[in-house]
Amino acid sequence: MPEFVWKGVNRKGKKKKGEMEAESENFVRLTLRRQGIEPSSIKPKPKDLFENIKFFQPRVTEKDIVVMTRQFATMIDAGLPLVQCLEILYGQQENRTFKRILKNIKEDVEEGSTFADALKQHPEVFDDLFVNLVAAGEIGGILDIILNRLAAYIEKASKLKKKVKGAMTYPIVVMCIAVLVVAVILIFVIPVFQSMFADFGKALPVPTQIVVGISNFVKNYILYMIVGVVVLMFLFRRFYRTEKGRALVDDLILKTPVFGMLLRKVAVAKFTRTLGTMISSGVPILDSLDIVAATAGNKTIEAALRETRQSISEGRTIAEPLADSEVFPSMVVQMISVGEATGALDTMLSKIADFYDDEVDAAVDALTSMLEPFMMVFLGGTIGGLVVSMYLPIFQMAGAVGG
Repeated sequence: MPEFVWKGVNRKGKKKKGEMEAESENFVRLTLRRQGIEPSSIKPKPKDLFENIKFFQPRVTEKDIVVMTRQFATMIDAGLPLVQCLEILYGQQENRTFKRILKNIKEDVEEGSTFADALKQHPEVFDDLFVNLVAAGEIGGILDIILNRLAAYIEKASKLKKKVKGAMTYPIVVMCIAVLVVAVILIFVIPVFQSMFADFGKALPVPTQIVVGISNFVKNYILYMIVGVVVLMFLFRRFYRTEKGRALVDDLILKTPVFGMLLRKVAVAKFTRTLGTMISSGVPILDSLDIVAATAGNKTIEAALRETRQSISEGRTIAEPLADSEVFPSMVVQMISVGEATGALDTMLSKIADFYDDEVDAAVDALTSMLEPFMMVFLGGTIGGLVVSMYLPIFQMAGAVGG
């Protein structure tokens, strides 16, 4: 069915614009007038030349999904039919990629598919967690409540992810700048001093000789070094994509002194938040653990959750296998045990998630406070050491002249 782009004015005199699928331009005009909008322009939607080239299409962000989910929940709560909700969301969506996905979902629902099955056709945007919660909402007749829970969950998960990215980005950026500055000094600045010292007549101080030697090595082998780094990165990525490789690296990451503790807290917050959301939405515990394990993001934690699921299927509680795994802190295990005993597991999981969100905040602040002086000392010491080493011969010459 053809699509039309329209502009118009509503009864309050406000300008409106949007897109609509219709059989003809007249149908669009009549539909808009029934909605209280007087159209001023209706044109066929121009073709997107890059529609089938993924690289040129905008990415669907978490913010796009959150906004859509909240709007959807509001419309469902107001009693609008599912197809009409999708029609409205599709019509007002500005992200071309997301718009096309919503259109496909609407068409699938119109053809008799459930909303959850229609979402399942787009795993690049809607993951298993989203699909399963929507399915539970459709079955239980509480889709609006589920969608609001999903929006809140995605917002909190996104906030947590941004905190961790912020903590990781700072040292990486500083280290890259330090490497770049040192490389420039070694390749371009040191050779200038070296030519000045060629006719010095005396042996250069040991620090200066070391710096000159490093400079010559970097100048002669810089291309090999770059190629070596690229090859190592490629080999590491290949290794990390293997089952054993990822399991080994993920385990080592959790054992690192500072970042390991931070990532462990992030994993606990994500696990408890996801599991609590799914259980409170009526998803069976075994299905919930399957999805939580698949979205854990760390093979060590995923293995612990899969073992937990297996143990539960054999009749054990959640707390026992979690304690045996030694991955999760004892406080978390004890609180989950209390939640199971009192029949309020979802509430307890939510409290644990809130607590560890705060813990991640504190850990990120502490990490940033610790890294700032360390990075300043590292940068100052490295660059300052290079500069002083190159000025030592000049100081010697000045001393000899003065003597």
